[in-house]
Amino acid sequence: MVVKQDKNGSVKVQKVIDPESNEVLLYCHSAKREEKKRSIHERFISDFEEALTYLASGLHIKRRMKKYDKILEKIDRLKQRYSRVSGQYQIDVVKDEQTGNVVQLNWQRRTDQGTRKDLPGVYCLRTSHKDLDEKTLWHTYTMLTDLEAVFRSLKSELGIRPVFHQVTERVTGHLFISVLAYHLVHSVRYRLKKSQITSSWAQLRNQLEGQNRVTVSMQCKDGQTLHIRKSTRPEPRQQKIYKALEISLHPGEVIKTILNKSSVITRDA
Repeated sequence: MVVKQDKNGSVKVQKVIDPESNEVLLYCHSAKREEKKRSIHERFISDFEEALTYLASGLHIKRRMKKYDKILEKIDRLKQRYSRVSGQYQIDVVKDEQTGNVVQLNWQRRTDQGTRKDLPGVYCLRTSHKDLDEKTLWHTYTMLTDLEAVFRSLKSELGIRPVFHQVTERVTGHLFISVLAYHLVHSVRYRLKKSQITSSWAQLRNQLEGQNRVTVSMQCKDGQTLHIRKSTRPEPRQQKIYKALEISLHPGEVIKTILNKSSVITRDA
């Protein structure tokens, strides 16, 4: 069953009842995740084979590593470094008993058919809710993942974790502010999704970086100091978000402050 189909790829799911635990297992396949996993896997394979090729090419070159013990030690280090793929390889080291040097290094890659590594992009969700269909289960999982990402993003701004309070009322207040902040985030993202802006909260914060409130100070001929405080001009990506939320492209008013030796005069531009 297809539960998602867009420009980023598709997600297919299959619901199975586990006979041992009597729980629901939802097997999911993400085309985007498969592409990413395969890309990472192929890069590790390429790097591992390149290192083995370099090691084998030096067996007959002067002042390159040849000793049997050193070669085995180097191979062990490569296996640890590329542990994701090294288990797929059968590596044979041929030793010259007279010199104690390695004269030949061969390797062969085995396939992982029928194993989890042969199914990139597949993951399994487990739940006790048997009454929910495949689509509802998957959307509930993505909703929880998105919620966790929002709270992770809010940790630094609100100090959600850790909670240092010890009095019950203060802990309750802390949790109330945290939940209230999430409701505000959800409200903003809900309005943005109506305008086809589906970025995560962390992505929205990154997109809005760059527009700031700045103060420019100027010294006048009469000895007065003029301070002008205003917002910088938003970039196109920021204007798109502001228009979707129906808020001003230049948040905050332009404030001019004149400083005399004896008084301060402030007025809006």
